[in-house]
Amino acid sequence: MNLWRSLLAVIAGFFIVALLSVGADAVMRLVGVFPDGRMPDGLFIVPAIYRAVFTALGGYATARLAPARPMVHAAVLGAFGLLGGLGGLAAALENPELGPLWYAASIPASALPCIWLGARLGSRG
Repeated sequence: MNLWRSLLAVIAGFFIVALLSVGADAVMRLVGVFPDGRMPDGLFIVPAIYRAVFTALGGYATARLAPARPMVHAAVLGAFGLLGGLGGLAAALENPELGPLWYAASIPASALPCIWLGARLGSRG
């Protein structure tokens, strides 16, 4: 059934972004790139870049797995990414000790463009 394939496409894209992001964070801490405490503001560029790449990969996977209309599926994934990123931005506004505001703002700002790019590359038509 196409509904289940559509749902799977969006969920797969979401998990690709989430698992790669969390995994990369863990590896960066494990190898000592990220300190155990609060990172210097300039170091936040590293996760901002790899999260953008992982977000594009999620868009790519969603488009490839979509049974039809890959860009619509990517837009759904993008909406979830945008909402989640806005939630993170709201948390950062309340808790400035979490990191620089530019980093928190970069997540929702890059969600739609990165997913769109990945989906364009992954769409079959």
